[in-house]
Amino acid sequence: MSRERVRDTWSAKRWFTVLAPAYFGNVEIGLTPADSSEKVIGRVIETTLYDITGDFSLIHVKLYFKIASVSGEVAQTEFYGHEFTRDYLKSLVRRGTSKVDGIFDVITKDGRALRVYPVAFTVNRVKTSQEKIIRKIMKEVVEKKAEQLNYGDFAQEIVLGKVASEIYNLARKIVPLRKCEIWKTKPIRVRERTAEALQVEGAQTAA
Repeated sequence: MSRERVRDTWSAKRWFTVLAPAYFGNVEIGLTPADSSEKVIGRVIETTLYDITGDFSLIHVKLYFKIASVSGEVAQTEFYGHEFTRDYLKSLVRRGTSKVDGIFDVITKDGRALRVYPVAFTVNRVKTSQEKIIRKIMKEVVEKKAEQLNYGDFAQEIVLGKVASEIYNLARKIVPLRKCEIWKTKPIRVRERTAEALQVEGAQTAA
């Protein structure tokens, strides 16, 4: 492709301002180029919770927002999942302790499906039976919150740590905990069941 053709292609593009959804403050999270608004719909924008809140201690939380609509040159998004950086997760692991993972599929009050990945880190190594109780608490808290909240509110409470705090406060009555987090979420289709989720749930039931 010639330089002139490339120049012409780019000159035809417009820059769209991308905003986080209202439940994340309508904060500007980026710019994206396109020659028509239709081509912007469906794009996924990555940012961090630091960019949303201005709190540098939250830079390890990666957020994904999917463009749902465009008005003029402003693109509105919806929450499309989150995850912690690998370095941060590795920093939470300690020798002589236990890491308790969970994977749970939930449906929010307004019928949206989300896969939720809680994790708890104990002060000392714990028994398998205690891990099973912690996972049960994780499941109950996550499912109850999803039933009570719409998708946006549920996403906000997860990302800001409110759901993890509730799990922590209940689970620490069973064993001393050092940390509890929801380290990842991702949207799924209602009733979608992947081999990963089924395998983990089967292991959790057998534990």
